[in-house]
Amino acid sequence: MQRILEAGQIESLDHSSIPRVRLPERYGAFGARATRMRRLAANSVAGIPVEPALGGYLNLMGRLADAQQGVLNGLTDSDVGPLDHDMIARSQAHSMPVLPASGPRQASWHVVFDRLLGALTAAADAAGANGADSPLGTTLRALQALSPAERDAAADAVLTGLAAPDAATAPFLFAALQVWWTERASRLQVTDIPYMEHPGLCPVCGSQPVASVVRIGGASQNYRYLQCGLCTTEFHMVRVKCTNCESTDTISYNGIVETGAPDVIEDAGAPGGKRPAADPAKFAKAETCGKCHCYRKIFYQEHDYDTEPLADDLASLSLDVLMTEAGYERISGNPLFWLDDATS
Repeated sequence: MQRILEAGQIESLDHSSIPRVRLPERYGAFGARATRMRRLAANSVAGIPVEPALGGYLNLMGRLADAQQGVLNGLTDSDVGPLDHDMIARSQAHSMPVLPASGPRQASWHVVFDRLLGALTAAADAAGANGADSPLGTTLRALQALSPAERDAAADAVLTGLAAPDAATAPFLFAALQVWWTERASRLQVTDIPYMEHPGLCPVCGSQPVASVVRIGGASQNYRYLQCGLCTTEFHMVRVKCTNCESTDTISYNGIVETGAPDVIEDAGAPGGKRPAADPAKFAKAETCGKCHCYRKIFYQEHDYDTEPLADDLASLSLDVLMTEAGYERISGNPLFWLDDATS
């Protein structure tokens, strides 16, 4: 029999028995995200209603995720170089991220940048009419034209939450960084990763998570994981606890309720040809903290097995609007959605 543990019960357990880190799968991380983006764009995910205008952007981000997976699949050791095991050992000794997002990057990230932007530009131009440059292709080419120093400066900016060179190009620049960090994270072992002093930051790269998800199945059953927006690593944090200030007081959950949603839906495989409709408020929620007045979204795999936190977070902008109107501040942004004056 399965049961849900309360926060206090989880904290009292032997933490070595809980899978504290779920490292990204090299050959599936972005492919699964691309598939999810397309489903969301088609407004076929119960619990996340998507307007047509947002659907177009989700389709674009789905194509971006496909390109990310293609580049990731083709990377070799000679392209990106070996892991720095001396740095990993030093990081472990000081409980620091083993692949830190801050500080200098290896020049090999430019290989990822060139391949990803090249693939996206070719696809955008192929989709253009009569061989003319598409608006997207023009935007991507401008990003490609940046010098290595300009690229590094822009990368430093987006990694600190600033849209660079601007809000239109920042998602594509960050996407290249995601591929580079995800490739390296996928080669780690869980034993490489230290326990961090701040449980709300990624123990692999030190970045902010984009959202959290309560997983089902195996040793991860009913445990909450935060998904890093940069290296795609998922790391455990107890439930009913603020992922910003770590308070356990005045935590509440707010979901999207679709007015007029059916109570049952047609399903030929269900008894009587119908089954209860998914309750939207049970799948996608905003976990709010009454102490720091911040929120971060949380998704429940038991209500949608195919949930992908970054994609689902991007698609549920209506929940962000509602939380902002209610006076809560979002803890960290989605790396595929930027505003020119965004700082996080």
